[in-house]
Amino acid sequence: MPAWRKKTVTAAATLLLSTGLVLAGPGSAAQAAGCSYTYSDESYVYAGHYSGMTAVPSKTVVTSSGAEAQCLLKEVGYSITVDGVFGPKSQAALRDVQRRLNGAPYWAGITVDGMPGPETWPHLRFYAYYN
Repeated sequence: MPAWRKKTVTAAATLLLSTGLVLAGPGSAAQAAGCSYTYSDESYVYAGHYSGMTAVPSKTVVTSSGAEAQCLLKEVGYSITVDGVFGPKSQAALRDVQRRLNGAPYWAGITVDGMPGPETWPHLRFYAYYN
């Protein structure tokens, strides 16, 4: 493979991973992933899969943002598989967290939809930091 093509492929893969987009195609089987937690000075937890605050994981395809959100849910005590597919069990756990975040003492005022996105990510990371 020419060096320029290798650099392009590497850059594209880095871009996809950093934005929380697809890690595996629809035909790929989801496999359990590990979580590597770090705690920031801003009171956020990061689990080693996705470091952003905007990506909405897929309900059917493996994504790094899906694995990240699942790790954060595990960190706060939910028994879910970290496979990157943000399916019904992950959504139910996140709806519960969103409801908790909307109550005392957080009063987040976020939509309870079971999906992490720009509105939920900062609160989820903060919640995982303190719980």
